[in-house]
Amino acid sequence: MRRARSAKIVATLGPATSDEQAIRALFERGVDVFRLNFSHGTQSDHAQRLATIRALEKEFGRPIGVLLDLQGPKLRLGTFEGGRTQLEAGARLRLDMDKRPGDARRAPLLHPEIFAALQAGTELLLDDGKLRLRVESHGADFAETTVLVGGPISDRKGVNATPRTPRPRQPPPTRSARRCATWPGCSLRPPP
Repeated sequence: MRRARSAKIVATLGPATSDEQAIRALFERGVDVFRLNFSHGTQSDHAQRLATIRALEKEFGRPIGVLLDLQGPKLRLGTFEGGRTQLEAGARLRLDMDKRPGDARRAPLLHPEIFAALQAGTELLLDDGKLRLRVESHGADFAETTVLVGGPISDRKGVNATPRTPRPRQPPPTRSARRCATWPGCSLRPPP
């Protein structure tokens, strides 16, 4: 079963597409590469999906690509009272190392490395850039910010700094991820 096209179709396997029937259906409809997202699922879940893919590969006599997507460094807020809050443009928001749930005036950010990299004027993006903060002042375990773009925010949303802010060094892959990458037909290569 060779495909007569140059483009490759990549499909991410998840809860709705994890069983043998779903993986087979995706392959028969044209998928060339299956992505296994190591941010979710267990090692045994991924091992089962890989075994299913390799069985299809043998059955059809066609190589099938597998992309192991390992989680990189991710800075996240902690939790909020009631699971969410509303940040208003122009309001002040304190980010700190206090684990208690936050509110519209304060939010937990349990990453000392980000506080070490901040400078007054640094802009922080929350929830994939939907909200924007500007650092007014900071210390080793806190930052006082002004909300530039407000909106709703909920538990454990991502925090990104604008490109001028130094980033924490990416940790090496976990032992579990390295072990998964040694399965037959897989390799652990960092992105360029």
